[in-house]
Order: sequence, then structure tokens, then C-alpha cells
Amino acid sequence: MNNIYIIGIGLIGGSLAIDIKSNYVDAKIFGIDSNEDHLDEALSINLIDEKATYDDLHHADLVILSIPVDKAVIELSKVLDVIGEQTLVIDVGSTKLPVCKSVENHKNRRNFLATHPIAGTEFSGPKAAIANLFQKKTNIICEVEKTTFKLQEKALQLFRDLGMRIRYMNPEAHDKHIAYVSHLSHISSFMLGKTVIDKERNERDIFDMAGSGFESTVRLAKSSPAMWTPIFKQNRENVIETLDEYINNLKHFKTLMEADDFDAIYNEMKNTNHIKDILKGLV
Repeated sequence: MNNIYIIGIGLIGGSLAIDIKSNYVDAKIFGIDSNEDHLDEALSINLIDEKATYDDLHHADLVILSIPVDKAVIELSKVLDVIGEQTLVIDVGSTKLPVCKSVENHKNRRNFLATHPIAGTEFSGPKAAIANLFQKKTNIICEVEKTTFKLQEKALQLFRDLGMRIRYMNPEAHDKHIAYVSHLSHISSFMLGKTVIDKERNERDIFDMAGSGFESTVRLAKSSPAMWTPIFKQNRENVIETLDEYINNLKHFKTLMEADDFDAIYNEMKNTNHIKDILKGLV
């Protein structure tokens, strides 16, 4: 794959650019972004080799759509309209059902592979891009059977070269499960940050008392609202379901506190310690 076009030069798109360049010496990275400053910044730090537009996409071997999910459902069909017959198009969004639905009847649906590399940081923009972001990270692939086999092979080789682990899932299951392991985590972080800010009006006190536990728990609250609001909107029903379960657990914990039942609290935490064994298997 020599001509790589990345639409959306932020954390994920930029990190993919870095790793593709390091693995494919002949690759040329073209950048497309609605934010001209992002393109200029990406050029200045050598994330991309040239700016481009949709008019150039018929030259592409690979197109990576790395934009907010509400924009992806609009732009994907436009991309598929203008690509070449052998072009592979992937998206990397955190919700999969809406984007798959948006092109289910497109004449070039076979050129598209829906993916979600579960990797990232709380930062955004071209300067947030880092090398080896995808090493040992899981990449969820949806509706693989709807992508032509040769392009499947091309995509899987790329993901292996970038160090990703592959898992296949239908888009409905993906969106349901990701609401628990990703979307709820971000909501919890944002709301913990809000709770502390609302309570501690003197910001100096927050900074003086904040330990590593608080810092790690609210890390995700530094994430981009422009990216996460559309994710919550697209996955609204699943997110509401996870919030109901989470809120019930919080209420139960509060009830145990009110009843001075600290034996039960101990058991709740001890049982939840099993999460470390689950997460150890992901390393």
C-alpha cells in the first residue's frame, strides 16, 4: 500500500500515520481535514507528506476515516462514491452500527471494512499522535463478510504489522459491549470531575489534595467533548442501560454505608477485585 489517505489528522489518524510510515517505507501519507490548522501542523511535524482532497481519493490504496462518528456516517458514503475499484476504506470510530447502516446499500460497500482499534489517550489533535499506540491493542472488526476478500487480507496484514490483536463482532454486539468498557468509563470520569469541581470551588484545594488515584480516575475527563458527545448520542440506548446498572450499584453502595454494613462493603470490593485477573489477561 503506497498511497495512504487519512481523513482526520488527530490522535488516532496521526498515530496510524506514524506507524504506517515506520512499517512501510514506500508509503506516502496524504492528509484530509476540515481544520486547515490541523493539516498545517501535521505537515510541520511530518505526520503527513501532502495535503489532499476527496478529488484525489481515486488514487488511494487505503483510505482511513478518523473523524467524529456523527461526521463519519455522512462522509463515508461520499468517500465510497469517489474511490478506485481496488481501494480499501476503513473507519476507526467507537460506534459501529450507525456507520455500517449508513452504507449497507452502497454500490462500493465491498470496499469498506468497519473497524474499531481500542486504543487512545485523553489528548487530541495532530500533536497528540504517538508511535506504537496500537501495539497489543484489540481491533474489533465488524461485518467482515461484507468486504471483498482481497481487501480483507490487505487490512488484516496492516493490522498485524501495527501489532494489533483482531476480534470479530457484529456491530450490534460491539456497540452494546463498548458502552460498558469504554463509554461508561468516560461518563464516570467526566461526572467525577464535575462533582469535585462543583464541591470544591477553591481550585487550589483540589490540586493540593489530588493524589494519583484521583488523577488516574479523572484522566478521561480531559477527552474531547466534540468527539464524545456524538458517540453518546449514537449509542444512546446502550449507554442509558449501562448508566442504569451503574447508578443502581452506586445506590446499593450508599445503602450499605447508611446501614453501617461494612462487612458487606468489604465483600463487594473483594469480589470486584477479580477485575485485576480479567485485565491481566489483556496485557
